[in-house]
Amino acid sequence: MFIEPNIRNTKKGWIEVVCGSMFSGKTEELIRRLKRAQIANLKVEIFKPTTDTRYDENDIVSHNANRIVSTPVSNSQQILLLAQGVDVVGIDEAQFFDKEMPMVAETLASRGIRVIVAGLDMDFLGRPFGPMPEILAMADYITKLHAICMVCGDNASFSYRKTVSDATVLLGEKDVYEPRCRTCFYL
Repeated sequence: MFIEPNIRNTKKGWIEVVCGSMFSGKTEELIRRLKRAQIANLKVEIFKPTTDTRYDENDIVSHNANRIVSTPVSNSQQILLLAQGVDVVGIDEAQFFDKEMPMVAETLASRGIRVIVAGLDMDFLGRPFGPMPEILAMADYITKLHAICMVCGDNASFSYRKTVSDATVLLGEKDVYEPRCRTCFYL
């Protein structure tokens, strides 16, 4: 006798992405979603790359000084090892992770985990950044946030680098970057 599985009682995972330019509120939105999950008594684990030491070596901290405890990891595979028995995994600054990050997000989601990934979708040259394009392609839900252009005041989706450097990764704040709209970015 064939018994149809009751898929309604199985735990389903998915991938959410919060992306945009610098100063658009990505980390703020990630923290908001993760705190709501904690309020709902879900088991939450939060990760960030060890290279992100701007505000704190361990915690994820937004530009508005909101913070949430996280675990710094040096590569995306560590997330798979550390995210055991959880309901929700939060990942900040995903653009700084290795090319395995999309597979890690997919593996977690297939285990029934809600995966919330935040990161820059474009680098300082306006090109797709790191593993973000592949993660965006695999995502079930995408939220693209916009900053305010510091030149004209319109919506900004680009991160303009104000200093001279060819390095793809250059940590900095408003002293190094400013948000710009498409027109002002290419001025």
